[in-house]
Amino acid sequence: MDKPVTEPGGLYAIVLAAGESRRFGSTKQLARFRGEPLVARALRLAETVCGSRTLLVAGKDWRRVHAASAPLEGFLVRNDDYAEGIASSIACGVRAVRAQASAVLILLADQPLVDASYVSRLIGAWRDNGERFACSRYGESLGPPSIFPRAAFDELEALEGDRGARPVLDAHAGELTVLDCPAGSADVDTPADLAALGDRV
Repeated sequence: MDKPVTEPGGLYAIVLAAGESRRFGSTKQLARFRGEPLVARALRLAETVCGSRTLLVAGKDWRRVHAASAPLEGFLVRNDDYAEGIASSIACGVRAVRAQASAVLILLADQPLVDASYVSRLIGAWRDNGERFACSRYGESLGPPSIFPRAAFDELEALEGDRGARPVLDAHAGELTVLDCPAGSADVDTPADLAALGDRV
């Protein structure tokens, strides 16, 4: 961790940008959308709503990913276990803030159509009852952007593999505040996915 977390309490944003990008063929976090690297776009979104309470979790090519995101209002967390899957990045981010945070907002670097207006609505829905979970729905799927209260931190740290935090959401189905997020379905796994987004905006 490059900078310590010094602010007590509150919501912290965790931007996941540590993956190997196997299907993309190169480090997709550095691919550009509307003239900006995907990781920088996600990080600015996080900083819009959480300011310095923002973590960038980087792994593969972490130096380049960090440089593409500079300057950071928050701080960098390096996940050396990124090859184990996205769960390792979630756990890494949660460990970094669990002593200070009352909740975490998990954002992906590869959902470039998600905007600040939507994330602000998600946060507003969560603030109505901060003990609940708030997550996004696209089609039949539930997922990020998602907000997890402190009570779920142990479960997030215990995640394994490449499934993300969906098992935690499933385990708390009765505690979810769900918002429809069509933009969340536009995730980037391949160069073709990224190119197709140009036809959607």
